[in-house]
Amino acid sequence: MGDDKSRPEKLSIVVFSGDFDKVHYALVMASGASATDTPVTLFFTMWACKALEKEDESGIPGWAKLSVSQENISGLDLDNRFKERKVATFEDLLDACTALGCKFMVCEMGLKGIGMAPEQLRDDVIIEPGGVVTFLDDAQKDGSVIFV
Repeated sequence: MGDDKSRPEKLSIVVFSGDFDKVHYALVMASGASATDTPVTLFFTMWACKALEKEDESGIPGWAKLSVSQENISGLDLDNRFKERKVATFEDLLDACTALGCKFMVCEMGLKGIGMAPEQLRDDVIIEPGGVVTFLDDAQKDGSVIFV
């Protein structure tokens, strides 16, 4: 591992992909960075917003319905596989990110683009609305921006 000078002062992650495995890994990066005292902002846009969608009437959260990029299975199927293999699940990572103080932002334009209302987002995660300008204002000059 490098010293503190090798890490960015802040990590800003654009979560663009709506694939479960990619959103899952964005949460892995966010929780890891935050655990090492690096401030993190996750900016969800377009189909990635579905990962933060409330449970439907049958109790299934939005992330569970996302597809997986390399297999023809659902996010729920892969999450169950992760659980069996003792890999952090989506909810584990979301809880860790929340507990570690990661900031969650959702792109208002992205929500409109996919026809999703802000009221459809989870209530158990503090989610700030915003846009590209808000996200860029939140990023730091000596930070890193990652696009997932």
